[in-house]
Amino acid sequence: MKISSTDARARQKAVKVLHERFSEIAIKILKGEEPRLIIPKRTLSNTIYDAERKLLLLGTDTFERSFLDVRESRKFMQTLLMASIIYEALVNNEYPTIRDLYYRGKHTIRYRDHRGKIVEENTWDEQKESDSVLRDIEVFTNLLREEMLILSKEKGKVVGDMRIRSGDDLIDLSKMGHGAYAIEPTPDLIEFVDVNAEFVLVVEKDAVFQQLHRAGFWRKYKAILITSAGQPDRATRRFVRRLNEELGLPIYVLTDADPYGWYIYSVFKIGSITLSYESERLATPKARFLGVSMTDIFGDKETRKKPYLSEKERRNFIIKAKKTDLKRAQELKSYEWFKTPKWKKELKIFMLKKSKLEIEALTGKGLKFLMDIYIPQKIMFGDWID
Repeated sequence: MKISSTDARARQKAVKVLHERFSEIAIKILKGEEPRLIIPKRTLSNTIYDAERKLLLLGTDTFERSFLDVRESRKFMQTLLMASIIYEALVNNEYPTIRDLYYRGKHTIRYRDHRGKIVEENTWDEQKESDSVLRDIEVFTNLLREEMLILSKEKGKVVGDMRIRSGDDLIDLSKMGHGAYAIEPTPDLIEFVDVNAEFVLVVEKDAVFQQLHRAGFWRKYKAILITSAGQPDRATRRFVRRLNEELGLPIYVLTDADPYGWYIYSVFKIGSITLSYESERLATPKARFLGVSMTDIFGDKETRKKPYLSEKERRNFIIKAKKTDLKRAQELKSYEWFKTPKWKKELKIFMLKKSKLEIEALTGKGLKFLMDIYIPQKIMFGDWID
């Protein structure tokens, strides 16, 4: 099987790291010592917000997984099983998916218990078990699953005046027709060959992304246009981080005016609470929230900001917030990264007005309004939250 040079290098690195980390277990066994794994805790209590770096990070707490501890022995064996499956896939030039890993490791073990009765037990019963073990291996080895060439479903899309090299192929993202390039699950293996852009616009909604793409927004304003199609996957977040970190392109995020859209922005910016160990490589601390904000809808007397919507348009376009929306807003208020003056104001208005608005509502004023007035003006006048 022929593989690209970039894949070959990634495999060599991952094989080396896995061998180094897990060979320690074999050495202990050969010495007659109890095999143990010391793994960082992936818990909310061990998640720290670094206000200076604007990142959610994993803390220093660890836990011990011991083969001789009856409470941990099953997890210990699951961890070694998963590591061996990944290692074999790497040396055999395979590209397993997360689902593949679940099935490759799923089998039944038969043994006799202390009473001599034959007992059958599965290595794991559900995929959430194998997924959890995979995340443990990520933090134990400090390798993301993408670096181990484990694939996942493509979700994010990108279009713009740029050329990239994926594998051994050169791809022109300005010649995608009405479609777009699906961001591959291993974004670190993409090489940026040539990029002609002044900023990146990340759009939460795929439908709005398609409208802006077909209308030629990225050509007219020299932008790289990306959609996360809702909650962003890891590949899209890493791709955005690289555009900012390596090319110095400003990142603007456009979401619905509701707590779920605002949290999507925060995942791009500071990372995910449940996957904080990824943040240093996936989050983009310099990302800016372009909108849609509550002050865009209702204005701001304090700063004399005028609303983008008239009173009649507000009546037609805004949607009454549900109890779940209000509950989610309360949760956001408790997060340290939403306690800045601007975000406090946004959340206060949301709780007061009990109203939300989708990006598509702005196209209700015409696509030209969104494309040629709203987005350019907010960027030009620095009307964003960072």
